[in-house]
Amino acid sequence: MQQNDMAWHPEGVSTGAGAPLPSWDLADLYAAPTDPRIEADLKSVQERADQFAAAYQGRLAGLSGAELATAISAYEALQETPGRIMSYAVLLFSADSSIPAHGQFYQTMAERVTALGTKTLFFTLELNRIADAALAEKLQDKALGHYASWLRDLRVFLPHQREDVVEQLFMEKDVTGHSAWVRLFDETIAGLRVEVNGEALTLSAALNKLSDPDRAVREAAAKEVAKAMEVNEKLFALILNTIAKDKAIEDEWHAYPHPWSYRNRANMVEDEVVEALTGAVKASYGRLAHRYYSLKAKWLGLEKLEHWDRNAPLPADADSNISWPQARDIVLNAYGGFSPELAETIRPFFERNWIDAALRPGKAGGAFSHSTVPSAHPYVLMNFHGKTRDVMTLAHELGHGAHQSLAAKQGYLLAGTPLTLAETASVFGEMLTFRSLLDAETDPSRRRIMLAQKVEDMLNTVVRQIAFHEFEVAFHTERQQGEILPERISEIWLDVQTRSLGPAFNFTPDYRVFWAYISHFVHSPFYVYAYAFGDCLVNALYAVYQESPDKAGFAAKYREMLAAGGTKRHKELLAPFGLDASDPAFWNKGLDVIAGFIDELEKA
Repeated sequence: MQQNDMAWHPEGVSTGAGAPLPSWDLADLYAAPTDPRIEADLKSVQERADQFAAAYQGRLAGLSGAELATAISAYEALQETPGRIMSYAVLLFSADSSIPAHGQFYQTMAERVTALGTKTLFFTLELNRIADAALAEKLQDKALGHYASWLRDLRVFLPHQREDVVEQLFMEKDVTGHSAWVRLFDETIAGLRVEVNGEALTLSAALNKLSDPDRAVREAAAKEVAKAMEVNEKLFALILNTIAKDKAIEDEWHAYPHPWSYRNRANMVEDEVVEALTGAVKASYGRLAHRYYSLKAKWLGLEKLEHWDRNAPLPADADSNISWPQARDIVLNAYGGFSPELAETIRPFFERNWIDAALRPGKAGGAFSHSTVPSAHPYVLMNFHGKTRDVMTLAHELGHGAHQSLAAKQGYLLAGTPLTLAETASVFGEMLTFRSLLDAETDPSRRRIMLAQKVEDMLNTVVRQIAFHEFEVAFHTERQQGEILPERISEIWLDVQTRSLGPAFNFTPDYRVFWAYISHFVHSPFYVYAYAFGDCLVNALYAVYQESPDKAGFAAKYREMLAAGGTKRHKELLAPFGLDASDPAFWNKGLDVIAGFIDELEKA
């Protein structure tokens, strides 16, 4: 995950009661959109950016290693304030996009921060033009050596770098390009109201009904969600088509061979590693999703499942409401059982109002952890409905939060990690919490239900996300030939869903439009395989933990891995644990864990 990006949890459904739910306090960033510090900070950054450009533009190749280190340090400081401003704008907008002033503030800040960014854009472009041999000589200086990993990652994009004026144009156009379409999508989704059995619900609340014990409620919710998507189908198709074309134009200018190539470069992961992962998961559709959902159909007494049965609770699943204090204690205890230090890292999120879990109209759906800037702290957004799955989401996002907090000491440029590694801590936190709950459960029937729930969550994280990736590959590839009609988008969607979920399902026609609300397709094209990457990686990592005779030593190495931030790539980070993600067999080891859980369920 790049610094300042939001790590989104996979879409899922799960309504809760109990103690009042927390809303975050953003005062650690700014007091309000009208806070005079915002204008003062923008003015200060503009002045410093002008001075920076005057001092360094056109001179980098002639600087010594020490001088170049000083320049990079100054550049890093310049990024911090705009990062803080945009973090505040994004969080404010996510908390309630129905307030017009929030959207206006977000757009205005995006435009002004982008304008500031163009003043220092020359710096990274000029750095990349320094010859390899000359840069290697400069890196002998210890001060510059501190930034060696950042320079290494920056140079990954050198073959795709264009003239400064072209890069500046793309930067400036983003606020009226991709970012603007994302805003339109978010505001449209947040403004939707879905009437289910006479109750007007937000889309998030309506999707939550898809896990209701009453099949009639699930069916009603599914059909009403479909109607809401159908009403807006042309708009969502236009958004998706435009974002894909906008991306294709940039990709062509930057000579990326495939629509997914940029994302792989940004994730610092080789194409063959992603191909090995996706190939392994697709080859396992049968032994994972097809097999599990056939079991679920039998448990539910159905000949065929409908799409609204995918997240249905199992018979005898009395998933009672979990209060917020209970959820907090479950997660803190799970993390503390693994590492007391890790539990102390996430405790401030609860104590200092860094979490927004309240349910309200206009709030972003799903969940995320936003790293903000190293001089502040991360913030977590989720919609807490009081179910076990929500506890897992909380554990997931606090894994991101712990990772972001521990890595912050690396500084603005070195703290961020690629998406693939960013999901490691979040999925590991989920696993810790699940294992803690499972170990505490003594009722065999309840344990079976918990195991089935975990399998479903893993299928959502692995199989469903790779199916989403398949959808994106097919859509973006076909979009290169021209705009795609909504009906064709739906055909692509149904094709990948049918192949991934398997013959246990009878897909009714209304399911064809369910692609329309998947925010990942809009926010971050080709993001989704990172979830499968993280889940399979964590399965292997957790197996090492279970087998380790020195649990405290493993936990210490794990915290060191998180604290490394973006200074190391996946091979370096996983080497202390004896793992290698470039080995194709590695992915099957992770998938075997899911298959093993399904084996247990078949025997139960």
